[in-house]
Amino acid sequence: MQIDWPSIQTGRADTLHGTTVDISGWMIPLDPQADTVDYFLLSADEPCCGGCVPRNPLTSIEVQMAAPLAPHAQALALRGRLLRLLDDPAGWRYRLVDALPLDRPQAPQRRFSRRAFLASGAALGLTACAPGHFAGYTEARAETAQPAQPVQSAQSEAAPGWQAPTGMLTIDMHSHAGRVIVSRKPAIGANRPFVPLAAPMRAGGMNVICLAIVTDTTVTRVADNRKRFEAWREPEPGELYALGQTEFQRAHQLIAREQMQVATDTASLTKLGPLGPSVIISAEGGDFLEGHVDRVDEAYTQHQLRHLQLTHYRVNELGDIQTEPPVHGGLTDIGVHVVQRCNALGIVVDVAHGTYALVKRAADTSTKPLVLSHSALATHPGARSRLITPDHARVIAGTGGVIGVWPSSGTFRDLHAMAEGVKRMADVVGVEHVGLGTDMLGFISPPVFRSYEQLPDLASALLLAGFSQAEVGAILGGNYRRVFEASVG
Repeated sequence: MQIDWPSIQTGRADTLHGTTVDISGWMIPLDPQADTVDYFLLSADEPCCGGCVPRNPLTSIEVQMAAPLAPHAQALALRGRLLRLLDDPAGWRYRLVDALPLDRPQAPQRRFSRRAFLASGAALGLTACAPGHFAGYTEARAETAQPAQPVQSAQSEAAPGWQAPTGMLTIDMHSHAGRVIVSRKPAIGANRPFVPLAAPMRAGGMNVICLAIVTDTTVTRVADNRKRFEAWREPEPGELYALGQTEFQRAHQLIAREQMQVATDTASLTKLGPLGPSVIISAEGGDFLEGHVDRVDEAYTQHQLRHLQLTHYRVNELGDIQTEPPVHGGLTDIGVHVVQRCNALGIVVDVAHGTYALVKRAADTSTKPLVLSHSALATHPGARSRLITPDHARVIAGTGGVIGVWPSSGTFRDLHAMAEGVKRMADVVGVEHVGLGTDMLGFISPPVFRSYEQLPDLASALLLAGFSQAEVGAILGGNYRRVFEASVG
């Protein structure tokens, strides 16, 4: 059946939960540079610019395509199953799943200009770009981008500009930028196209990212509630090791394509970081080890691994995770040996996704600082939450380590709220133990920091939150650099 946007905006579409419907609108890809997309927003009105996310969730719906679709600049009509969302972390109320384009293009039910749309009062709120949601860079800008200079925040004309201290490097503790992860969809798999990486890093002034492969994608999936990933089957012997080999190769292919450099120790980080976008090879989850500690040595030597997160979205051989019931009681004995081997070789140990019990045993085991690369503070996290308690954070700080605050839209409404979240973390553990972990391209719902071009805006938000220029420099890279140098040598 055909539905119109007023039924979405008024909530009348709630009665159509689970029904196959036809709806027309404008596509807003969340990755504007992708050749094909299978997840995007469908908007009631033509967006003002590519990648802008409407402020009001009732003026758009999430779409999950049954098959990838090329981005459309014109209106398109889709048929799919409409779902009513409850307590969605990004605020969306409806999702169209298993969607397919209709054979014959249709105009939206209410086609008029953006200005007329806003003036008409048909929307329940503004559809302008939400704070912290900015368009992707254009090809022209990507070709001509130069290293960014400190600029005034685009969010407020009164916002102070950040001046990077001499010799300071900006570092993202956790990123999937460039899209090295093998798709969970078999039809795409290892042939998933890369997206540009170096240009947005230059444009925003991001020097170094910890580029993370993920080696549980073939055995994990998005849960039915679309709020988290979960393991759905056991891997075959050798399956996750092979996946790791593929993704390490993809990481190096992306680095070569983007003409970036790999930092493997203190000397190379110091030399390469200021010259242009650089990478620290990272793995999110030790699943590719399959319990074989000697594979840590192999990854270190053959693939230049220098940052290892022990667990991800399956309870693996190394320990328990926050989003599933505990099995091992924390870090396993194999996990202990992996931590010790990382210390000996010179690999940063990351305990993100691990349970509090895992973190405590890792802290007791490690002779080097730990990092928890991407999370945020919650006094009382819900069951299976990825957020952490103050005590959880203090264990990391007690090793001399760093907690990376992430830009999840389920946690923060915009960059200013994220800056306040950084402040709360600093109040608990001290500013010297707080960093940035964007989890770039790793979220289910759009985060509040979606491009490295937003880095000056985040820096300005941190200044407005009360941090000094030097403290912002520590948060945006200096603190992680200290841990990297202590761990890697």
